[in-house]
Amino acid sequence: MVKTISKVLLLTILSGFLLACKDKCVQTSTYMSVQSTQIDIANIRNSIKSATARDLEKPGKIYIKGNFLFINELKKGIHIIDNTNAKAPLNIAFIEILGNVDIAVQDNILYADSYTDMVAIDINDPRNIKELGRVSDVFKSGTIDGITWYYNVDLKKIVDGEWKKTTVSQEISCDLQPIYYPYWSYYPYALDKSFSTSFTQNGSSVTGKGGSMARFTISNNLLYAVSSEDMKLFGLKNPAQPTMETTVKLGFGIETIFPYKDNLFIGTTTGLQIWSNKDPYNPKFLSRLEHARACDPVVVQNDMAYVTLRSVNVFGACGPAINNQLDVIDVTVPTSPVLKKTFAMENPYGLGIDNASLFICEGNKGLKSFDASNPLDIKLQQHFKDINAFDVIPLNNILMVIGKEGLYQYDYTDKTNLKLLSVIKVKSAQ
Repeated sequence: MVKTISKVLLLTILSGFLLACKDKCVQTSTYMSVQSTQIDIANIRNSIKSATARDLEKPGKIYIKGNFLFINELKKGIHIIDNTNAKAPLNIAFIEILGNVDIAVQDNILYADSYTDMVAIDINDPRNIKELGRVSDVFKSGTIDGITWYYNVDLKKIVDGEWKKTTVSQEISCDLQPIYYPYWSYYPYALDKSFSTSFTQNGSSVTGKGGSMARFTISNNLLYAVSSEDMKLFGLKNPAQPTMETTVKLGFGIETIFPYKDNLFIGTTTGLQIWSNKDPYNPKFLSRLEHARACDPVVVQNDMAYVTLRSVNVFGACGPAINNQLDVIDVTVPTSPVLKKTFAMENPYGLGIDNASLFICEGNKGLKSFDASNPLDIKLQQHFKDINAFDVIPLNNILMVIGKEGLYQYDYTDKTNLKLLSVIKVKSAQ
């Protein structure tokens, strides 16, 4: 019996020794994964600086102040264009601002969003800008070109939903079956608890002009900024150091803001809202004109509001299929707006009006100009089908058009015959 036990014990020891000497077997598994873009908030707040002029790549909103045009480069910053001669605009500088989408300018100070922050920037020397002030943590989430971002407070990171494909290699033991993660099934932070869907003139302040897709506007020494659910008021009594004054709840689906007389016209996905800002620090709700769910920028002239309704954008975010159209609304009595006429459109985005000239961007369907002498009987004058137009600013007989392929400028002195003055094309279209 003792001999048998000894043999068994010896065999066990030898087996263990042989196994220990065996090479470890591993294999490499490679698969595709997608991960959200994550940026440290500290890096974002250190991102603002002057840079040399660069090509347009993915242009966003436009803003004009004096002889300068400001063109947003989505999430990256702002192009500064010297537009003294609209026939030969000069791309002179770039301001790097991570997470930037919207712009407003008063005197020599530019106000811009940078993901979660509002920033004041001295642009007296466009090639050598200086950050003056910042209001931190005012925008907790947002949507840029249909892609949602949010601020993960615990990680101190901006988590941007612009997913990036990544090749991942992983060593796996031969004794285990490899696990493959298809790129469409891996979404980090998808269930994170913090995710939310939700120039001086005559001594007076001079502001610039934005397009109909703007979320920022300046009035009464206040900057009004709308997010997807509310309107935030920033005090500009000390222009270099803006202050957060108050937040006004607006509902959901908020898209654009347009000032007219003592009122603010808010474009939403479910209707037009009108707010009084006679008391600038305390806007009062006046009325709402509802419509089917759609995207709807708005401009106002002579107590008539012009609203384009677009059923579905490229991300399907605007709503169910309805007729793409232009609504003309009488807002003579702001508490009781009246829909007067509807005109069929193809794929309407931003719009602008100057006296009897109405301009409507039709996305990939081009740019249209109308005679709006009679707002209830607008007449098509020209249709430029060869451009992809997003938004316009008409000013002093110069029409500035921003679109997928770049910036176009037209002379509309002759209302019936717009003449192309210049084009600044995006890099890919050059």
